[in-house]
This record gives sequence, C-alpha cells and structure tokens, in this order.
Amino acid sequence: MSVTPPAAHPTQLSAPAFRGRIGRDARSGHYAVPRRYRLHLSPATAPGLRIAVTHGLLGLDAACPVTLLPEVPDCPDGGHSALRPLYDASAHRYTGAALGPVLSDDWSGRIVSTHAPDITRDLARGFGGGRPALYPYGGDSEIQAVERLCAEGIEEAAQRAGAPDTEPAERAAALEKLLTTLDTLDRSLTGYSYLIGDQITAADIALWVALVELDTVHRHHLDATAVHRIADHPALWAYARRLAARPAFGAHLDLDGIARRHQAQCRGLEAAGSAVQILDWAAHAAGRGDTPPQVNRP
Repeated sequence: MSVTPPAAHPTQLSAPAFRGRIGRDARSGHYAVPRRYRLHLSPATAPGLRIAVTHGLLGLDAACPVTLLPEVPDCPDGGHSALRPLYDASAHRYTGAALGPVLSDDWSGRIVSTHAPDITRDLARGFGGGRPALYPYGGDSEIQAVERLCAEGIEEAAQRAGAPDTEPAERAAALEKLLTTLDTLDRSLTGYSYLIGDQITAADIALWVALVELDTVHRHHLDATAVHRIADHPALWAYARRLAARPAFGAHLDLDGIARRHQAQCRGLEAAGSAVQILDWAAHAAGRGDTPPQVNRP
C-alpha cells in the first residue's frame, strides 16, 4: 500500500506524515510479526532517542532490528540518502527530504510510519507481551498529557526562550512557561520514582528525552541565570540521573552525536548558559552518578 504525503519543504524539521499503524491482526494490513519491521533512526535526535529507549526497554533487538542513521544528515536538503529508496517506494513523485525516524516494512520495502509517538505505541502494544507495560491499561490520558506538557511546556518553550529573533518580552514569557512546567513536574516527582504508578511508562521516556534536550541543546541559547533557575528543581534532575543510569536509557545517550547535530543544524547564538551544565550525563549513563533512593506511588 502506497502513501502519498504532502510535499516536504527542504527546511522542514520533521518527517512527512506517514501514519501507518501496526495492528493486532492480519486485517490491519500491518500486523505484528517478528523481523518483519525495521527501525531507521539516530539516537542523537529527540524522536530517535525516544524510540531507541522504548526499543531497549522492550528488548526488541531480535523482533525489530535497528539501522542507525548518522547524526548529521548527508543530503543538502537535510535528509538521509540511505532512506531515499524507502521514500521513493512509498510516495508517488515524492521530492522532499528523506527524514528519520522511519519504521519500515521489510516485506514490502515501504514506510509504515515516520511518527515517533505512534511508533513507540505500536512497538509496545504489538511486541510488548510479557515485557514492561509502557502503556498500562487506563494510562493513555495521563501519558498523552505528559507528552503535551513536554512538547509545549519544555521543548517549545525552551526553544522560544532562547530564540535570538524573538522579542525580549516573548522570550521572558516563554522562560516563565518553561519554569512553571518544571515546577509542576518537580512537585509531582518529589518522593516518587516515576510519573505514573510504580513502574516506568512511556511518560517517563518522553520526559527524560525532553530533559536531555533541555540540558544538551536548549541550554546553549539561554543566559546563565535562566539555566541556574532551570537547574533548581532537585527532584526532577535526580529523576533524570536515575533514569540515565539504567542501561536502556544511558546506553542510547550519544552526547557527541547530539553535539555534532546541534553544531551542524543550529543557527542561533550561543549564550552564557552554555557554560552551565546541569548534569554530567556521561557519568550518570556510565553508572557513576548518585542515585538517591525513592519510594513508589501508592
């Protein structure tokens, strides 16, 4: 089945909307079969890191192989030459950039999805039997609320707060929105290990990836005072440290790749906050960070 997405602009930052889904039976067209599907991603991007952590937690190396993409795309339009055959096979006369992440169908040689939230859900629900319940029954609304909070209150707010072509009042408002979001999350995590219930869920993956991006990317465009205010959320950053020490999280943390991607693609100005690192991610990913004990939610 071929899908024709809207034409992509060379400067777009995300892949076009291939939104095929892996269902639970043959009637869905794409159904869960081990080694039928393949992931193409770079953990140096936020969507790629989110999928890689999900894949690692579910232990899907055998069921769904991963092909790693370079952190800096090798095409002038910002796409990956390795993905071009999949895009050509999946979209009629598609001339846009061949962007990741991609979930492809090895049986047809076509793209199933480029939408990271759908991909993580389908991996967990299609192949997650007997594995951690990253999308627990009844938890969808809470997980989606956290995903929106991360997208709007952390990622978008941090980007606007550090944008040099934005009016000072708008930057200040965006910073306050970011800090309010962090305040809310810090209070929610005080005394608890996870955001929802007593085990890791997709909400924790989304938040952890947003915090990685905040400290390794967005921090470079904020002033030092703003970064110190961001760092002043002890429960939140202790939570980020604990998750980084878990192999499924820390093993996929490509700090050098994130730095290379940021340097290659960012056109903003570096600010004083660049010198104020919040966490030593490499140390925590290697298990050398402090991991204070936490209690679970009742």
